[in-house]
Amino acid sequence: MKFSQCLYENVKEIWNSYYEHPFVKGIGDGTLEVDKFKYYMIQDYLYLLDYAKVYALGVVKADTEEKMQGFSNMVSDTLNGEMKIHRSYMKRLGITQEEIENTEISLANISYTHYMLAVSQTGTLAELSVSLLSCMWSYLEIGKYLSKIPGSTEHEFYGEWIKGYISKEYEKSTQWVLDLVDELTNGISEKEIKKLTEIFINTSKYEYMFWDMAYNKGM
Repeated sequence: MKFSQCLYENVKEIWNSYYEHPFVKGIGDGTLEVDKFKYYMIQDYLYLLDYAKVYALGVVKADTEEKMQGFSNMVSDTLNGEMKIHRSYMKRLGITQEEIENTEISLANISYTHYMLAVSQTGTLAELSVSLLSCMWSYLEIGKYLSKIPGSTEHEFYGEWIKGYISKEYEKSTQWVLDLVDELTNGISEKEIKKLTEIFINTSKYEYMFWDMAYNKGM
């Protein structure tokens, strides 16, 4: 079994709980209040700015030119690919750049990003990569799950969000991180396995906290 699949086995219950979260369910059936989605969009935009910095640290820590190029591409994919979804919604919701800059980052948000940045700055390249994986991979799985709901991808408002996270481009980016984690963890020690599993569980818990934060418009 690939190490990424071993990681997943440790968080399966946490990830399954995402599908039942009222925020995620609301996107899938189209009933989520727009003001909650707007709050989420701004917070997630701010989150992605720090998320891209973790990939940038990967460029610094990479031990081959190929990995450096890969991390560099992921910085671009985050800032110019995933955030394209956010910019589209911000236009539809009338969110200005000034509003984003004046928004206070929620405690759940800043705790999550600071955790990833701390892991990335002090840990190995494998630890950095695993800290990124939960966000990328769980959004792909959520997108796939929601896309199976009849009419969800065609919803006039939330359909664009779902389609963005099941796109070929997003799936390709996620697969790059998965493949990297599997490569970097080949033959690692039991001590490192324990550390990486802990990081993955923690970031998976942070993902749930982020959905909670979005639904409650603050935490």
